Amino acid sequence: MPYLCEPRALPNWVPEPAQRYLQHTKQGLSIRAVARNAGCHASTVLRQIRRFENRRDDPLVDEALSNLGRQHFPNIVNSDEKDSPEMSAPIRHANLKTDEATLNREGRRILRRLSETGAVLAIAPDMEKAVVVRELPGGQTARTAVVDRPIAQAMALKDWITCVKNGRIARYGITTAGRAALKRLLAEAENVRAGFAEAPAQFGDQHRVWGEKTVNEGGKRRAVRYNVAESPLAVLARRKDKNGKPFLTDDLVASGERLREDFELAQMGPRVAQNWERFLTGGTRGGFSNDSGVGDGPTGARDRVSEALRDLGPGLGDVVLRCCCYLEGMETAERRMGWSARSGKIVLRIALQRLKQHYDEKYGPHGPMIG
Repeated sequence: MPYLCEPRALPNWVPEPAQRYLQHTKQGLSIRAVARNAGCHASTVLRQIRRFENRRDDPLVDEALSNLGRQHFPNIVNSDEKDSPEMSAPIRHANLKTDEATLNREGRRILRRLSETGAVLAIAPDMEKAVVVRELPGGQTARTAVVDRPIAQAMALKDWITCVKNGRIARYGITTAGRAALKRLLAEAENVRAGFAEAPAQFGDQHRVWGEKTVNEGGKRRAVRYNVAESPLAVLARRKDKNGKPFLTDDLVASGERLREDFELAQMGPRVAQNWERFLTGGTRGGFSNDSGVGDGPTGARDRVSEALRDLGPGLGDVVLRCCCYLEGMETAERRMGWSARSGKIVLRIALQRLKQHYDEKYGPHGPMIG
């Protein structure tokens, strides 16, 4: 059936295979046309369409696809609907209105509850909300969370939850993909609390690659989680000052990255867990002995880090060590050093200016990067 108007764009949270399924079944595009638009082989689209056709036995997935088709492809006769009299209740035809931020926030809350032993999400055709219940010792059950039906539909469509028992009351459990999504969502929430909140959300969501390292501070070892894909300097470099110029210029970022490269290279020797807290205020700076039987690479890198931090002195050396080497967020560095909010980035810029001056005097303004 031809369209009276262009179909509305699907939300970003809808998985690509589901979008292709709807383009074929609702918009009426051929499999080859969908594959051509997606830049993939027609057989790939065919497998995805067959998979979602089979998944329509899941009540929440069926509701999600039906509502998305009705909302975003309103001029197509829904001849492929699999409505049974029971599942055609008015509540089923409510518009699936949600956004990615709400889905992530609610998904983090619900998936955390579903990760508990004996927890399932239960929903019936006449229920506006789904409930998470958990079996307790002694045969008792407890309700631990409630979620709107559209959110539950979206979670099922994204394969975060799957139907483990169908019937008058459908029961859902968390999937492997759901556990991976929970891990990602919790990491992103922790990242915001740790000081990466100033980065644009749309960039960070696409490019965050988390890693973890162990550092020594104050005689205690602690784990530091950081974004491998980009350093805090790159976050600040995208910010503008009041004149519209980059807050950190390219040469300042390059100086910070050079210190980071030396720091990473210095840990390539046999003594991986270096006593780096000695560089922090209150410790004795420098004083590292040469490696025994090791080439000049790690030794030279330690010497260069020691010289740079000694030249910067307390305070300036602390902030570049934390932000450039430990990859701590600005808010975390401010909190650990007892500084007022939003003062750290100014100190960091001064420290990077002094670090650049150190490298210019030591190696020349066009000295090569390490690595």
